[in-house]
Amino acid sequence: MTKMEFTSLTLKESIKIKKLFSFHYFEYTKGYVFEGEQHDFWEFLYVDKGAVEVRADDRTIQLSQGMIIFHKPGEFHTVRVSQQHKPPNLIVISFECKSPYMSRLENSIMTLEKKERDLLALIVQEGYQTFEPPFDDPSIHRLSPHPRAPFAGKQVMKAYLEILLISLLRNEEPSSRLEPRKIPSMQKDRADSMMAEQIIAYMRKNIADNLSLDQLCKALHIGKSRLKELFQSKKGTGAMDYFKQLKIEEAKSLVREEQYNFTEIAAKLGYGSIHYFSRDFKRCTGMSPSEYARSVKARAEGRA
Repeated sequence: MTKMEFTSLTLKESIKIKKLFSFHYFEYTKGYVFEGEQHDFWEFLYVDKGAVEVRADDRTIQLSQGMIIFHKPGEFHTVRVSQQHKPPNLIVISFECKSPYMSRLENSIMTLEKKERDLLALIVQEGYQTFEPPFDDPSIHRLSPHPRAPFAGKQVMKAYLEILLISLLRNEEPSSRLEPRKIPSMQKDRADSMMAEQIIAYMRKNIADNLSLDQLCKALHIGKSRLKELFQSKKGTGAMDYFKQLKIEEAKSLVREEQYNFTEIAAKLGYGSIHYFSRDFKRCTGMSPSEYARSVKARAEGRA
């Protein structure tokens, strides 16, 4: 038998994150002001919902949903929420990366494509499982491992973050404008994702209605079994459960706006009574609407 000879290939790490300093998901109120900070590591801020004003050294930037900004080491940065905008939800993550390629992200402001938004969603999901809350207190800079964290959670966070950075850097290259060759399974996955987003857009447009599964299927010309399969595959939950989650996310935003009482919010979201609204709110958030409002107010006062 002929002995096979193998040569190894050393795998280069062009982007390597060595340390993670913070992982936050903020739900800010109108008029909130963060006075600012600077540090010797990288940080990015992504607007998951709403809009926010960010100052980076001598620049003032208005960011809206889907936009991300990178703060380079040593850059002074602040956050301000306008009284005129919807209260924003922000993802803020800071980390150490010594790669020279990171210089391409200095002063960068961009709108994320779906691929990068999906990666960011995976990062947030992994972070919630890997670290102990709270995730919405800017004064807490120490990450505590969750006692029931999944196997290799911190390594998965590192990997997802590195892939996100690589993807963003690739987007800056001229070669990235070439259309990649698609294989059938990828085409189907993309079609499924587009269909799911179309359904979610319809849900958001009709957030004040009591949509049924039959109404969704009729409006979007899709069968029940196909709809169920699509949401389980893409969102890990049923279509109607997802619609309820959207309602509660909108309710949280309305609570933070402080323009409506709970009865009015329930009515705006299509609930027949405050009882059913409060029940769904607590089931989704672990708090009653009044408890959530108090927690938001306490956080705002604590940061003032």
